[in-house]
Amino acid sequence: MRFTKTLVAMALVGALAGCLDNDAERGVAGAAAGALLADATDNSAVTGAVIGGAAGVFCDDVGVCR
Repeated sequence: MRFTKTLVAMALVGALAGCLDNDAERGVAGAAAGALLADATDNSAVTGAVIGGAAGVFCDDVGVCR
């Protein structure tokens, strides 16, 4: 069940990745993905959301998502 949640979350984030134009949209998507993945792996969803949101906001600044 955890594996299925992880795959679904990754598919949803991947599908949305092409239509995210600004830092706020990427931050929200990153927070949602981080929370889902953390919950699916029995970790803290809040911590996952914080890390995922930060990664989403700063990914274009470090050249990962352009």
